[in-house]
Amino acid sequence: MAELVRGQNHPLPRTRLEILISAEVPLLVAVALGDEGGRVHDGHRIARPGAPALPGIEVPRTAAAEHRLSADLGELPDAVHRVTVLLALPEGPGAESRFGATGAPRAAVTDADGTEIVRFTLAGLDAESAVVALELYRRQGGWKVRAVGQGYAEGLTALLADLGLPEAREVAEAMREAGRLGVAQAADPSKARPSLGGPVDYAHPGRQAARQPQPVAGDAMGRSMEERLYNQVWGMFEDLARSTAALRSAAGFAAARLDLEIDDALADPRARTGGAGDAARRAAQARHDELMGRARAAHDRDLAQLTAEAEVVEPALPPAYARWDSPVWQGHRLPAEPPRAVRLGDLHLPESASLRIPMLVRLPLERGLWIDSGAVPADFGDAAVRRRSALDVAVALAARLLAVHPVGEFSVQVVDPAGTGAGPLGVLTRSGALTGPPARGTAGVAQALESLTRRVDLVRMAIGGGATEALPDGFDTARRLLIVNDFPQGFDDRALTRLRFLADEGPVAGVHLLLVADPADAAEYGSLLDPLWRSLTRLTPSPDDHFADPWVGHAWTFEPSLPAQDGAVLQQVLGAVSDARIKGK
Repeated sequence: MAELVRGQNHPLPRTRLEILISAEVPLLVAVALGDEGGRVHDGHRIARPGAPALPGIEVPRTAAAEHRLSADLGELPDAVHRVTVLLALPEGPGAESRFGATGAPRAAVTDADGTEIVRFTLAGLDAESAVVALELYRRQGGWKVRAVGQGYAEGLTALLADLGLPEAREVAEAMREAGRLGVAQAADPSKARPSLGGPVDYAHPGRQAARQPQPVAGDAMGRSMEERLYNQVWGMFEDLARSTAALRSAAGFAAARLDLEIDDALADPRARTGGAGDAARRAAQARHDELMGRARAAHDRDLAQLTAEAEVVEPALPPAYARWDSPVWQGHRLPAEPPRAVRLGDLHLPESASLRIPMLVRLPLERGLWIDSGAVPADFGDAAVRRRSALDVAVALAARLLAVHPVGEFSVQVVDPAGTGAGPLGVLTRSGALTGPPARGTAGVAQALESLTRRVDLVRMAIGGGATEALPDGFDTARRLLIVNDFPQGFDDRALTRLRFLADEGPVAGVHLLLVADPADAAEYGSLLDPLWRSLTRLTPSPDDHFADPWVGHAWTFEPSLPAQDGAVLQQVLGAVSDARIKGK
């Protein structure tokens, strides 16, 4: 994570991003899409309260002290070269009129998984009531972010006019009107529009307006024990990444200096033989060993501290974050509230293989999951055994998600075209945890995907129109996990199109995808499925070093979280889910 100052830029390693804005007072947030010169040609190129969504961009609908904006730069039109994030103070009773009267706003850019890339504090503002916070801009085929912090004492109209917007006054007034509405709602909640909360609030983290920024290393602050533990785990992850980077950097420097010193010592042909040359080599090697000794000692100290921290943190983790062998699963009951995140597995680095850091991903899932059944080593067994191991991971994840959500708020549906997953899926089927029998054959696949597509369309329209109360009576509002086994078996072109739709649009409507597949089985589709694979978070059923952190790019080895082979804890947990559902009827 980079802490930027005004005018500084930083490359963006991803195109799917979140922009977090936090302040001590409510702010209005907008995003303007500009051309190569930054000029915004009309009001239709500004995502703002009242018109919050554009292709690739979505902003909150009203004023708030904390905002979360979602951006998919890959979805922007080719004519867009600059994405400008604007902040403005709203008007209304009790609202501040200048930034200098309150604390400096803060901005952060994270990737889609919530990992912080940069942050920027907009310090030094005084009489300004509107400010350009950040710019995201194209550069040599990629994207960068620049910390701007340019304020306007004349307000929002002057800012928009400076961007070249012809109807700057009209757009500014529309934003101010939305701001006045937000201030009025904050002062008198009875004036608010109907809430989208309750069981139909499917907004994933990329579309939630009030979430805390990601923690920095060692920051275990939080409003609840779960939040503090979540922050502490991420702090441990970042600390280990940086300590390992320091060790690797020292090793590279020491090796390069050793080669250079030996080359210098042997530059004189007379020193290549005899005692002088040997002495030079020994001296260079001694300096190399001394430097590496200090670097390893520093890394060992960090590792010892992190190991001690892990020994305290791991037993304290709640079920959503805990290993399957943790005592918290004994007598586990379904919670009253969904968790902040869920554990997918563990991560480790070769320099510290004994230290496992939990891999936590925030909930609701913004991206679908893909268990790569082709990633299992060949000596693991035949193809059927490898596929079963991948499905075991999917079943364990489904069971965990069922167990950590309140009763009736999460359900699982299965598509198993050839019925090859009957064994591993049996524990879900017998417990009554599934919405119905697994869909079989091409007809079953088509029917299941058509039903879910209609569901997503219906819920998206209800949420977008603020009319969730108009959903049909008896509509099941529980979030849905769709497990697809042996993909693409049983899929025709129409089913593939619907699956892509569910992967892209399902999360916001409460439908999440868990794909169990070997890409080699889909080789006949060529690059057609590349967007699908890229849209999913790839997991593997056996250890694999395919996750890279955003700070230094380490290749982290992922290991799935699996219960004991006897399956006792899985049956116990799913039994608790089944009992809770029966009691809730």
